[in-house]
Amino acid sequence: MLDSVERLASSVRNSQMLRLFSVGLLALLLQIPIMMIGALVSERQERRQAAIVEVSSKWGNAQTITGPALVIPYIYRWTEAAAGGQQITRTETRNAIFLPQQLRVRGSVDTELRHRGIFSVPVYKLGLTLEGEFTRPSFSELGLEPAAVAWERAQLAIGISDARAIQQETAASWNGKPVSFLPGTGGFTDGGTGIHAVVGFADGVQRAQFSFPLSLNGSLGFYLTPSAQNTTVELQSNYGHPSFQGNWLPVERSVSDSAFQAKWSIPFLGRNYPQAWKTEVGMRKEIDGSRFGVELVNPVDHYRMAERSVKYAGLFILLTFATLWLIEVLARVRVHPIQYLMLGGALCLFYLLELSLSEQLGFPLAYIVASIAVVAMVAGYSIAIFHHIRRALIVVAAVSLLYAYLYILLMKEDYALLIGSVGLFLILALIMYATRRLDWYAVGARSPAPPEPL
Repeated sequence: MLDSVERLASSVRNSQMLRLFSVGLLALLLQIPIMMIGALVSERQERRQAAIVEVSSKWGNAQTITGPALVIPYIYRWTEAAAGGQQITRTETRNAIFLPQQLRVRGSVDTELRHRGIFSVPVYKLGLTLEGEFTRPSFSELGLEPAAVAWERAQLAIGISDARAIQQETAASWNGKPVSFLPGTGGFTDGGTGIHAVVGFADGVQRAQFSFPLSLNGSLGFYLTPSAQNTTVELQSNYGHPSFQGNWLPVERSVSDSAFQAKWSIPFLGRNYPQAWKTEVGMRKEIDGSRFGVELVNPVDHYRMAERSVKYAGLFILLTFATLWLIEVLARVRVHPIQYLMLGGALCLFYLLELSLSEQLGFPLAYIVASIAVVAMVAGYSIAIFHHIRRALIVVAAVSLLYAYLYILLMKEDYALLIGSVGLFLILALIMYATRRLDWYAVGARSPAPPEPL
Protein backbone atom coordinates (compact mmCIF):
# COMPACT_ATOMS: atom_id res chain seq x y z
CA MET A 1 0.00 0.00 0.00
CA LEU A 2 2.83 2.38 0.91
CA ASP A 3 4.61 1.57 -2.34
CA SER A 4 1.45 2.37 -4.29
CA VAL A 5 1.14 5.78 -2.61
CA GLU A 6 4.80 6.54 -3.30
CA ARG A 7 4.43 5.53 -6.94
CA LEU A 8 1.34 7.73 -7.24
CA ALA A 9 3.14 10.71 -5.66
CA SER A 10 6.17 10.14 -7.89
CA SER A 11 4.03 9.97 -11.01
CA VAL A 12 2.30 13.22 -10.01
CA ARG A 13 5.66 14.93 -9.43
CA ASN A 14 7.02 13.67 -12.75
CA SER A 15 3.91 14.41 -14.80
CA GLN A 16 4.76 17.30 -17.10
CA MET A 17 1.08 17.93 -17.79
CA LEU A 18 0.44 18.49 -14.09
CA ARG A 19 3.55 20.65 -13.79
CA LEU A 20 2.46 22.67 -16.81
CA PHE A 21 -0.96 23.10 -15.20
CA SER A 22 0.64 24.22 -11.93
CA VAL A 23 2.86 26.71 -13.77
CA GLY A 24 -0.22 28.19 -15.42
CA LEU A 25 -1.95 28.34 -12.05
CA LEU A 26 1.01 30.23 -10.56
CA ALA A 27 0.90 32.70 -13.47
CA LEU A 28 -2.79 33.30 -12.73
CA LEU A 29 -2.05 33.73 -9.04
CA LEU A 30 0.46 36.48 -9.84
CA GLN A 31 -2.30 38.45 -11.56
CA ILE A 32 -3.43 39.51 -8.08
CA PRO A 33 -0.40 41.77 -7.44
CA ILE A 34 -0.55 42.91 -11.08
CA MET A 35 -4.15 44.03 -10.56
CA MET A 36 -3.11 45.86 -7.39
CA ILE A 37 -0.35 47.67 -9.30
CA GLY A 38 -2.87 48.56 -12.02
CA ALA A 39 -5.13 50.07 -9.36
CA LEU A 40 -2.14 52.01 -8.01
CA VAL A 41 -1.50 53.47 -11.48
CA SER A 42 -5.12 54.66 -11.61
CA GLU A 43 -4.81 56.16 -8.13
CA ARG A 44 -1.67 58.08 -9.12
CA GLN A 45 -3.42 59.33 -12.25
CA GLU A 46 -6.25 60.64 -10.09
CA ARG A 47 -3.78 62.41 -7.81
CA ARG A 48 -2.14 64.05 -10.81
CA GLN A 49 -5.54 65.13 -12.11
CA ALA A 50 -6.34 66.63 -8.70
CA ALA A 51 -3.04 68.57 -8.86
CA ILE A 52 -3.92 69.81 -12.36
CA VAL A 53 -7.35 70.98 -11.17
CA GLU A 54 -5.79 72.76 -8.19
CA VAL A 55 -3.16 74.59 -10.25
CA SER A 56 -5.65 75.46 -13.00
CA SER A 57 -8.20 76.80 -10.51
CA LYS A 58 -5.63 79.31 -9.25
CA TRP A 59 -3.80 80.17 -12.48
CA GLY A 60 -6.53 79.76 -15.11
CA ASN A 61 -8.37 76.91 -16.80
CA ALA A 62 -8.29 75.95 -20.46
CA GLN A 63 -9.55 79.04 -22.26
CA THR A 64 -12.23 79.22 -24.95
CA ILE A 65 -12.79 82.51 -26.78
CA THR A 66 -16.31 82.87 -28.23
CA GLY A 67 -17.05 85.75 -30.55
CA PRO A 68 -16.82 88.68 -30.75
CA ALA A 69 -20.46 89.37 -31.50
CA LEU A 70 -22.57 92.49 -31.93
CA VAL A 71 -25.55 92.53 -29.56
CA ILE A 72 -28.33 94.95 -30.50
CA PRO A 73 -31.47 95.39 -28.35
CA TYR A 74 -34.88 95.78 -29.93
CA ILE A 75 -38.45 96.25 -28.68
CA TYR A 76 -40.67 93.23 -29.13
CA ARG A 77 -44.44 93.90 -29.08
CA TRP A 78 -47.33 91.49 -28.87
CA THR A 79 -50.99 91.58 -27.90
CA GLU A 80 -52.88 89.28 -25.58
CA ALA A 81 -56.45 89.04 -24.46
CA ALA A 82 -57.26 90.40 -20.99
CA ALA A 83 -60.35 89.91 -18.83
CA GLY A 84 -63.44 91.11 -20.63
CA GLY A 85 -62.03 90.32 -24.06
CA GLN A 86 -59.95 93.50 -24.34
CA GLN A 87 -56.70 93.32 -26.30
CA ILE A 88 -53.64 94.59 -24.42
CA THR A 89 -50.36 95.43 -26.14
CA ARG A 90 -47.27 94.42 -24.23
CA THR A 91 -43.62 95.17 -24.93
CA GLU A 92 -40.35 93.56 -23.99
CA THR A 93 -36.71 94.34 -24.73
CA ARG A 94 -34.95 91.49 -26.46
CA ASN A 95 -31.58 91.11 -28.19
CA ALA A 96 -30.41 90.14 -31.64
CA ILE A 97 -26.93 88.70 -32.23
CA PHE A 98 -24.83 89.55 -35.29
CA LEU A 99 -21.43 88.10 -36.13
CA PRO A 100 -18.63 89.98 -37.93
CA GLN A 101 -17.87 89.87 -41.62
CA GLN A 102 -14.14 89.46 -41.00
CA LEU A 103 -12.17 88.34 -37.95
CA ARG A 104 -8.38 88.20 -37.68
CA VAL A 105 -6.73 86.86 -34.53
CA ARG A 106 -2.99 87.03 -33.92
CA GLY A 107 -1.21 86.07 -30.74
CA SER A 108 1.34 84.13 -28.77
CA VAL A 109 1.03 81.38 -26.17
CA ASP A 110 3.97 81.65 -23.75
CA THR A 111 4.08 78.44 -21.71
CA GLU A 112 5.79 77.38 -18.49
CA LEU A 113 5.51 74.48 -16.05
CA ARG A 114 3.96 74.95 -12.62
CA HIS A 115 4.50 72.28 -9.98
CA ARG A 116 2.29 70.89 -7.26
CA GLY A 117 4.38 68.39 -5.33
CA ILE A 118 5.93 65.96 -7.82
CA PHE A 119 3.34 66.82 -10.49
CA SER A 120 3.89 69.42 -13.21
CA VAL A 121 1.16 71.29 -15.08
CA PRO A 122 1.70 73.22 -18.36
CA VAL A 123 0.27 76.74 -18.03
CA TYR A 124 0.46 79.71 -20.36
CA LYS A 125 0.13 83.44 -20.74
CA LEU A 126 -1.96 84.25 -23.79
CA GLY A 127 -1.55 87.54 -25.62
CA LEU A 128 -4.03 88.14 -28.44
CA THR A 129 -5.01 90.91 -30.82
CA LEU A 130 -8.48 90.59 -32.35
CA GLU A 131 -9.57 92.81 -35.21
CA GLY A 132 -12.25 92.76 -37.88
CA GLU A 133 -15.36 94.51 -39.10
CA PHE A 134 -19.15 94.35 -38.94
CA THR A 135 -21.49 95.32 -41.73
CA ARG A 136 -24.65 97.19 -40.78
CA PRO A 137 -27.09 94.56 -39.43
CA SER A 138 -30.21 93.82 -41.44
CA PHE A 139 -33.14 93.26 -39.07
CA SER A 140 -35.48 92.45 -41.93
CA GLU A 141 -33.69 89.09 -42.25
CA LEU A 142 -34.90 88.31 -38.72
CA GLY A 143 -38.43 89.53 -39.43
CA LEU A 144 -38.07 92.64 -37.27
CA GLU A 145 -38.89 96.28 -37.88
CA PRO A 146 -35.82 98.58 -37.95
CA ALA A 147 -37.81 101.24 -36.10
CA ALA A 148 -37.90 99.03 -32.99
CA VAL A 149 -34.10 98.76 -32.83
CA ALA A 150 -32.10 100.59 -30.15
CA TRP A 151 -28.99 101.19 -32.30
CA GLU A 152 -27.37 103.47 -29.71
CA ARG A 153 -27.26 100.59 -27.18
CA ALA A 154 -25.40 98.13 -29.42
CA GLN A 155 -22.74 96.12 -27.58
CA LEU A 156 -19.53 94.44 -28.66
CA ALA A 157 -19.37 91.24 -26.60
CA ILE A 158 -16.86 88.41 -26.36
CA GLY A 159 -17.15 85.19 -24.39
CA ILE A 160 -14.20 84.06 -22.24
CA SER A 161 -14.66 80.70 -20.53
CA ASP A 162 -12.53 81.66 -17.50
CA ALA A 163 -12.87 85.42 -17.37
CA ARG A 164 -11.31 85.70 -13.89
CA ALA A 165 -7.94 84.93 -15.55
CA ILE A 166 -7.97 88.23 -17.49
CA GLN A 167 -4.64 89.84 -16.63
CA GLN A 168 -5.22 93.49 -17.41
CA GLU A 169 -7.93 95.94 -18.33
CA THR A 170 -8.50 96.39 -22.03
CA ALA A 171 -10.41 98.71 -24.32
CA ALA A 172 -11.75 98.29 -27.83
CA SER A 173 -11.19 100.56 -30.80
CA TRP A 174 -14.59 100.97 -32.50
CA ASN A 175 -14.30 102.86 -35.79
CA GLY A 176 -11.22 104.58 -34.38
CA LYS A 177 -12.80 105.54 -31.04
CA PRO A 178 -11.70 103.90 -27.77
CA VAL A 179 -14.44 102.17 -25.77
CA SER A 180 -13.86 100.53 -22.39
CA PHE A 181 -14.94 96.98 -21.70
CA LEU A 182 -17.28 96.07 -18.85
CA PRO A 183 -17.69 92.74 -17.01
CA GLY A 184 -20.12 90.16 -18.41
CA THR A 185 -21.24 89.43 -21.95
CA GLY A 186 -24.33 91.64 -21.71
CA GLY A 187 -26.99 90.24 -24.01
CA PHE A 188 -24.65 87.66 -25.59
CA THR A 189 -25.91 84.82 -23.42
CA ASP A 190 -24.63 82.16 -25.84
CA GLY A 191 -21.08 83.33 -25.09
CA GLY A 192 -21.20 82.42 -21.39
CA THR A 193 -18.95 84.54 -19.18
CA GLY A 194 -16.84 87.31 -20.68
CA ILE A 195 -16.75 91.05 -21.29
CA HIS A 196 -18.67 93.60 -23.34
CA ALA A 197 -18.47 97.25 -24.43
CA VAL A 198 -21.33 99.59 -25.34
CA VAL A 199 -20.30 100.82 -28.79
CA GLY A 200 -23.50 101.99 -30.48
CA PHE A 201 -24.10 101.90 -34.22
CA ALA A 202 -24.49 105.41 -35.64
CA ASP A 203 -27.01 106.22 -38.36
CA GLY A 204 -25.60 106.08 -41.86
CA VAL A 205 -22.61 103.92 -40.85
CA GLN A 206 -22.49 100.84 -43.09
CA ARG A 207 -19.33 99.26 -41.73
CA ALA A 208 -17.75 99.32 -38.30
CA GLN A 209 -14.16 98.25 -37.72
CA PHE A 210 -12.99 97.03 -34.34
CA SER A 211 -9.80 95.87 -32.67
CA PHE A 212 -8.73 95.12 -29.12
CA PRO A 213 -5.97 93.28 -27.25
CA LEU A 214 -6.63 90.46 -24.81
CA SER A 215 -4.28 89.08 -22.15
CA LEU A 216 -5.26 85.86 -20.36
CA ASN A 217 -3.83 83.14 -18.17
CA GLY A 218 -4.75 79.57 -18.94
CA SER A 219 -3.62 75.97 -18.76
CA LEU A 220 -3.63 72.75 -20.78
CA GLY A 221 -5.29 74.15 -23.90
CA PHE A 222 -6.71 77.12 -25.80
CA TYR A 223 -9.74 77.19 -28.14
CA LEU A 224 -11.53 79.63 -30.42
CA THR A 225 -14.77 79.60 -32.41
CA PRO A 226 -15.17 80.61 -36.09
CA SER A 227 -17.25 83.71 -35.41
CA ALA A 228 -17.06 85.48 -38.76
CA GLN A 229 -17.79 84.80 -42.39
CA ASN A 230 -14.02 84.51 -42.73
CA THR A 231 -12.00 83.73 -39.60
CA THR A 232 -8.20 83.80 -39.70
CA VAL A 233 -6.09 82.83 -36.69
CA GLU A 234 -2.30 82.92 -36.37
CA LEU A 235 -0.66 81.56 -33.23
CA GLN A 236 2.90 81.02 -32.13
CA SER A 237 4.20 79.43 -28.96
CA ASN A 238 7.36 78.31 -27.19
CA TYR A 239 5.82 74.86 -26.59
CA GLY A 240 7.13 72.04 -28.75
CA HIS A 241 4.42 69.41 -28.31
CA PRO A 242 1.06 70.80 -29.50
CA SER A 243 -1.97 68.66 -30.24
CA PHE A 244 -4.31 70.46 -32.65
CA GLN A 245 -7.93 69.78 -31.81
CA GLY A 246 -11.43 70.66 -32.94
CA ASN A 247 -13.37 70.69 -36.20
CA TRP A 248 -10.62 72.46 -38.13
CA LEU A 249 -6.90 71.77 -38.29
CA PRO A 250 -4.36 74.45 -39.23
CA VAL A 251 -3.86 75.11 -42.92
CA GLU A 252 -0.24 75.90 -42.12
CA ARG A 253 1.86 74.71 -39.20
CA SER A 254 5.45 74.41 -38.18
CA VAL A 255 6.45 72.36 -35.12
CA SER A 256 9.92 71.96 -33.61
CA ASP A 257 11.17 70.57 -30.31
CA SER A 258 10.87 73.97 -28.63
CA ALA A 259 8.15 75.92 -30.49
CA PHE A 260 5.26 75.84 -32.92
CA GLN A 261 3.47 78.16 -35.30
CA ALA A 262 0.02 77.56 -36.76
CA LYS A 263 -2.47 79.32 -39.00
CA TRP A 264 -6.19 78.60 -39.44
CA SER A 265 -8.39 80.01 -42.21
CA ILE A 266 -12.05 79.06 -41.72
CA PRO A 267 -15.10 80.04 -43.82
CA PHE A 268 -18.47 80.20 -42.10
CA LEU A 269 -20.00 77.56 -44.43
CA GLY A 270 -18.52 74.75 -42.34
CA ARG A 271 -20.23 75.65 -39.07
CA ASN A 272 -23.80 74.92 -37.93
CA TYR A 273 -25.08 78.38 -36.97
CA PRO A 274 -25.93 81.54 -38.97
CA GLN A 275 -24.53 85.05 -38.99
CA ALA A 276 -27.52 86.44 -37.10
CA TRP A 277 -30.15 85.12 -34.71
CA LYS A 278 -32.42 86.14 -31.86
CA THR A 279 -31.27 85.35 -28.34
CA GLU A 280 -34.44 83.37 -27.58
CA VAL A 281 -33.43 80.90 -30.33
CA GLY A 282 -30.19 79.93 -28.56
CA MET A 283 -27.06 78.75 -30.37
CA ARG A 284 -24.91 77.73 -27.40
CA LYS A 285 -24.72 74.04 -28.33
CA GLU A 286 -23.84 74.76 -31.96
CA ILE A 287 -21.21 77.34 -30.98
CA ASP A 288 -19.57 74.99 -28.47
CA GLY A 289 -19.48 72.28 -31.12
CA SER A 290 -17.50 74.50 -33.50
CA ARG A 291 -14.45 74.98 -31.27
CA PHE A 292 -10.94 74.54 -32.60
CA GLY A 293 -7.55 75.11 -31.04
CA VAL A 294 -4.55 73.46 -29.48
CA GLU A 295 -3.81 71.35 -26.42
CA LEU A 296 -0.48 71.38 -24.61
CA VAL A 297 0.20 67.66 -24.27
CA ASN A 298 2.97 65.79 -22.50
CA PRO A 299 5.02 64.02 -25.21
CA VAL A 300 5.43 60.94 -22.99
CA ASP A 301 2.65 60.45 -20.41
CA HIS A 302 4.34 58.08 -17.97
CA TYR A 303 1.04 57.11 -16.32
CA ARG A 304 -0.46 56.12 -19.65
CA MET A 305 2.73 54.22 -20.49
CA ALA A 306 2.66 52.45 -17.11
CA GLU A 307 -0.99 51.58 -17.61
CA ARG A 308 -0.28 50.10 -21.04
CA SER A 309 2.76 48.15 -19.83
CA VAL A 310 0.77 46.56 -16.98
CA LYS A 311 -1.63 45.13 -19.57
CA TYR A 312 1.23 42.98 -20.90
CA ALA A 313 2.30 41.75 -17.45
CA GLY A 314 0.35 38.46 -17.53
CA LEU A 315 1.73 37.54 -20.92
CA PHE A 316 5.31 38.32 -19.90
CA ILE A 317 5.04 36.30 -16.68
CA LEU A 318 3.64 33.37 -18.65
CA LEU A 319 6.42 33.54 -21.25
CA THR A 320 9.11 33.69 -18.54
CA PHE A 321 7.57 30.69 -16.78
CA ALA A 322 7.44 28.88 -20.13
CA THR A 323 11.19 29.46 -20.51
CA LEU A 324 11.84 27.95 -17.08
CA TRP A 325 9.56 25.00 -17.83
CA LEU A 326 11.31 24.31 -21.14
CA ILE A 327 14.67 24.27 -19.36
CA GLU A 328 13.16 21.82 -16.89
CA VAL A 329 11.98 19.57 -19.71
CA LEU A 330 15.04 19.78 -21.95
CA ALA A 331 17.75 19.75 -19.31
CA ARG A 332 16.06 17.33 -16.88
CA VAL A 333 16.28 19.73 -13.96
CA ARG A 334 13.64 20.63 -11.39
CA VAL A 335 12.46 24.11 -10.41
CA HIS A 336 10.32 24.32 -7.29
CA PRO A 337 6.97 26.20 -7.49
CA ILE A 338 8.22 28.60 -4.81
CA GLN A 339 11.15 29.46 -7.09
CA TYR A 340 8.66 30.17 -9.87
CA LEU A 341 6.83 32.51 -7.49
CA MET A 342 10.06 34.30 -6.54
CA LEU A 343 10.89 35.01 -10.17
CA GLY A 344 7.29 36.02 -10.83
CA GLY A 345 7.43 38.41 -7.88
CA ALA A 346 10.55 40.02 -9.37
CA LEU A 347 8.70 40.51 -12.67
CA CYS A 348 5.77 42.12 -10.82
CA LEU A 349 8.13 44.49 -9.00
CA PHE A 350 9.31 45.79 -12.36
CA TYR A 351 5.98 47.58 -12.92
CA LEU A 352 6.04 49.12 -9.45
CA LEU A 353 9.62 50.35 -9.97
CA GLU A 354 8.71 51.67 -13.41
CA LEU A 355 5.78 53.67 -11.99
CA SER A 356 7.58 55.12 -8.97
CA LEU A 357 10.79 56.00 -10.82
CA SER A 358 8.95 57.56 -13.78
CA GLU A 359 7.44 60.19 -11.46
CA GLN A 360 10.97 61.35 -10.64
CA LEU A 361 13.07 60.52 -13.72
CA GLY A 362 10.64 60.46 -16.63
CA PHE A 363 9.46 57.32 -18.37
CA PRO A 364 12.38 56.35 -20.67
CA LEU A 365 15.05 56.54 -17.97
CA ALA A 366 12.76 54.92 -15.37
CA TYR A 367 12.07 52.03 -17.73
CA ILE A 368 15.78 51.44 -18.31
CA VAL A 369 16.65 51.55 -14.60
CA ALA A 370 13.76 49.28 -13.61
CA SER A 371 14.45 46.72 -16.33
CA ILE A 372 18.20 46.58 -15.51
CA ALA A 373 17.44 46.10 -11.81
CA VAL A 374 14.96 43.28 -12.45
CA VAL A 375 17.16 41.54 -15.03
CA ALA A 376 20.07 41.63 -12.56
CA MET A 377 17.85 40.11 -9.86
CA VAL A 378 16.61 37.40 -12.24
CA ALA A 379 20.20 36.65 -13.30
CA GLY A 380 21.43 36.14 -9.74
CA TYR A 381 18.46 34.00 -8.75
CA SER A 382 18.65 31.89 -11.94
CA ILE A 383 22.29 31.03 -11.21
CA ALA A 384 21.25 29.96 -7.71
CA ILE A 385 18.44 27.79 -9.13
CA PHE A 386 20.29 26.03 -11.94
CA HIS A 387 23.90 26.14 -10.67
CA HIS A 388 24.72 26.54 -14.33
CA ILE A 389 25.74 29.81 -16.00
CA ARG A 390 24.55 28.83 -19.47
CA ARG A 391 21.03 27.93 -18.35
CA ALA A 392 20.80 31.10 -16.26
CA LEU A 393 21.88 33.14 -19.28
CA ILE A 394 18.99 31.66 -21.29
CA VAL A 395 16.51 32.97 -18.70
CA VAL A 396 18.27 36.34 -18.53
CA ALA A 397 18.30 36.65 -22.32
CA ALA A 398 14.59 35.79 -22.50
CA VAL A 399 13.63 38.38 -19.85
CA SER A 400 15.88 41.03 -21.43
CA LEU A 401 14.37 40.46 -24.87
CA LEU A 402 10.89 40.68 -23.39
CA TYR A 403 11.62 44.07 -21.81
CA ALA A 404 13.19 45.38 -25.02
CA TYR A 405 10.17 44.07 -26.92
CA LEU A 406 7.77 45.77 -24.47
CA TYR A 407 9.57 49.11 -24.81
CA ILE A 408 9.17 48.97 -28.59
CA LEU A 409 5.47 48.18 -28.17
CA LEU A 410 5.01 51.16 -25.85
CA MET A 411 6.90 53.62 -28.06
CA LYS A 412 5.28 52.48 -31.34
CA GLU A 413 1.65 52.66 -30.27
CA ASP A 414 0.31 52.86 -33.82
CA TYR A 415 2.10 49.62 -34.74
CA ALA A 416 1.56 47.79 -31.43
CA LEU A 417 -0.89 45.26 -32.92
CA LEU A 418 1.43 44.39 -35.81
CA ILE A 419 4.53 44.17 -33.63
CA GLY A 420 2.68 42.17 -30.98
CA SER A 421 1.23 39.59 -33.38
CA VAL A 422 4.54 39.11 -35.21
CA GLY A 423 6.39 38.80 -31.88
CA LEU A 424 4.00 36.15 -30.53
CA PHE A 425 4.29 34.22 -33.79
CA LEU A 426 8.09 34.19 -33.54
CA ILE A 427 8.00 33.15 -29.85
CA LEU A 428 5.71 30.21 -30.63
CA ALA A 429 7.90 29.24 -33.58
CA LEU A 430 10.97 29.30 -31.31
CA ILE A 431 9.29 27.06 -28.71
CA MET A 432 8.20 24.63 -31.40
CA TYR A 433 11.71 24.54 -32.83
CA ALA A 434 13.34 23.96 -29.43
CA THR A 435 11.01 21.03 -28.68
CA ARG A 436 10.80 19.56 -32.19
CA ARG A 437 12.71 16.36 -31.28
CA LEU A 438 11.34 15.93 -27.79
CA ASP A 439 9.43 12.71 -27.06
CA TRP A 440 6.72 14.05 -24.80
CA TYR A 441 5.60 10.52 -23.83
CA ALA A 442 9.09 9.77 -22.55
CA VAL A 443 9.33 12.99 -20.51
CA GLY A 444 8.90 12.22 -16.82
CA ALA A 445 9.44 8.46 -17.21
CA ARG A 446 11.19 6.56 -14.39
CA SER A 447 14.35 6.04 -16.45
CA PRO A 448 14.73 9.29 -18.33
CA ALA A 449 16.97 9.75 -21.31
CA PRO A 450 20.19 11.73 -20.84
CA PRO A 451 19.46 15.46 -20.70
CA GLU A 452 20.02 17.64 -23.72
CA PRO A 453 22.83 20.19 -23.22
CA LEU A 454 21.61 23.69 -22.44
